[in-house]
This record gives sequence, C-alpha cells and structure tokens, in this order.
Amino acid sequence: MDLFEYQGKRFFASYDIPVSDGDTATDVETAVAVAERVGYPVVVKAQVQVGGRGKAGGIKLANNADEVAEHAGTILGMDIKGHTVELVWIEIASDITEEYYASFTLDRAAKQHLGMLSAEGGVEIEAVAEENPDAIARIHVDPVDGLGEEACRAWVAAANLNPDATEGAVDILLKLYRAYVEGDADLVEINPLILTPDGRVHALDAKVTLDGNAVFRHQDYARFDATQVRDERETAAHEKGLEYVGLEGSVGVIANGAGLAMSTVDVVNQVGGAPANFLDIGGGANADVMAGALEVINNDPEVKSILINIFGGITRGEEVANGIVEALGRVDIDAPIVIRLDGTNADEGRGILEPHLSDTLMMEATMLDAARRSVELLSLIHI
Repeated sequence: MDLFEYQGKRFFASYDIPVSDGDTATDVETAVAVAERVGYPVVVKAQVQVGGRGKAGGIKLANNADEVAEHAGTILGMDIKGHTVELVWIEIASDITEEYYASFTLDRAAKQHLGMLSAEGGVEIEAVAEENPDAIARIHVDPVDGLGEEACRAWVAAANLNPDATEGAVDILLKLYRAYVEGDADLVEINPLILTPDGRVHALDAKVTLDGNAVFRHQDYARFDATQVRDERETAAHEKGLEYVGLEGSVGVIANGAGLAMSTVDVVNQVGGAPANFLDIGGGANADVMAGALEVINNDPEVKSILINIFGGITRGEEVANGIVEALGRVDIDAPIVIRLDGTNADEGRGILEPHLSDTLMMEATMLDAARRSVELLSLIHI
C-alpha cells in the first residue's frame, strides 16, 4: 500500500521521527485555518501518489492567508500526471541548511534489508545513482541482527554528511529502521532529510509503502487501505478479494499465482498482444472466485478476448474445470475465452471442459499457444 505524504509523516511521527507540524485540507477555508494554526510561512503541498509535484506547481510557499487561499485554490483539482489533487497538506515552512536522502527497502538478491543514505538529497535518487553513484552510502542489514548504533554511525560517516548532522541523523535512521521493520513496510524513504540552521535533523518529506499482506498484524492500517488510489476495475477486484492491476491492452488475463500471472502478461506481450490487466486469483479457483474474476474482466470495455491460465497444484484440475464451467453459467461473457489448464489432474479437468468448448470457449495445451490464440482472436474482432 502506497501512502500519501501526510499519511507517511503521521506514520513516521508514531515512531518519534521529527516531522513538520501541519494538517490536511480539502477546501480553501480549511487550508487557511490550518495555516493560521501552525503559523506562517507555510508550504501548501498537493497530495498525490506520484512524483513531480513541485515541477507541476503542486508545492507552493505561502506567507499569509491570501497566498494560502490562492495556492490551495489553484492546487485543489489540479491534474498531476493523471492524478487529480483532492487533498492538500499545509505545514509550517522549514529553514534548510542541507538536504540529504535516506531510505530502507529489501534487497531480495542479498536476502537482507538495504539502507541508502546520501548527502545529495532533494533530487531523485535514481538520478544520483546514475550521475554520481559514489554519493550513495549503502548498508546491508541482517534481519536477524538488526541495525545497531555502531553500524549506523559508520554508515553516516561513509555518507559524508555534515558533522553537525551526525547525532540527529543516527537517531532518525535508527528510528526509521524500526519503523520499516515493525511497521511491515516495503519501503520507507525521506527525501529530503534536512539539517536546519540550529542543528536539528528533520524529515521534510515521507514516502512509505506498506506490505499489504501484513495488514492482519496492524488493525489501524485499514484507514490506509481506504484511501488507496484505484480505478473502477481495481476497486471492483479489491472488493472481491482479488489481486488485480489494470493495464491498457485488450487481452484479459486470469491466472492462479502472481508468478504465473506475470508470466502470462509477458507471453501475451511476446506474441504481439497487449494485456488488459494482471489478475491473480490465488490458490483457489472455485466457482465463486472464478465468477468474480470473470465479472471484473468482463466489465472492462477494452477487453476483447480473455486468457485463463491455470496450473493446478494443491487445487486439482477437475476442481478448476468445474469452477470455470459453473462460473460461466453465472456470468454473461462478452469476449471469447481461451483456457490453458495444466498441472495436477489436468487431464480430468480438460475432460470436464471438453463438452463446453465452442467458438467462444477454446482450450490450448500450452501457455504460448493459448496466448497466441487470444491475440489472434483480436484480429477477428473490430477493436
């Protein structure tokens, strides 16, 4: 789950990481009221889950109520890379001596947590990595051992931060690591982490991605899920408990397992098609799950053919086939369907499907052949 900046700052504050005083507003009057409370000057910041807010005019400094009203009125409703601004964050402005970058994420190849720290903050870290990779100090942290103060101090020294920032940086980085681990985050990022003229180190921005699979351990995360940005298709899939990501193609994809779904998306692209979505129905391909998946796919007007790619493991082939047949009896499908069924008891499953095959329900033996057929069907339909 990607958090908005204001949510990330509140998340950081719950771990005693210093952030700027502020609050949210959905209208001009509330924005002015927040500014009056925190004191001028303030910064008015668009709340969207996309970068480039500053360049788009979504971050403005205001010295009085008139300027707050002007900027909030302009920013609210603004389109930033396809995201409409419905909320602004008003915070007290900070004096800045230097800007740094700090983050923790998972290095899957190393099977360890990865911390990155740079004295070159305030810009995209990807640009720093490309233009001056030596400016980024990296530390791998064993999840069992955690991050200790001695290792953290050595990391800060390697980043060549201003000596005045050392104590504050060590304190914040230890808290940031704790937030990352205890909060079950995939990413925590502060950019910029600032040093103020009076020697304080402070989180001026917050980028947080939480692991959606860990929500059961954090009942309060439900408030974050409620504000996730989803299109109509993704909202419908979420309500049915399906892992769905909307894309821009015309071949609807249903698969069991994230890896197989990703592979299916890749193969559709490989044979010249464009997938309309990523949809993982998980380990259970029963009638209820399959019917829900087909409803979501069928409600996408861009879908002109549907590829169902199932590899039976714990879920046996005949169970999958019965689920598909029953689901097709529940949902009126507009697009032709191509099925690839393999794995445990696949022969039995294919036998169940065989009597139901037609010009609109086809079956192929391999994933590649099924993808080809799904794409070939597009040429028979006026897209």
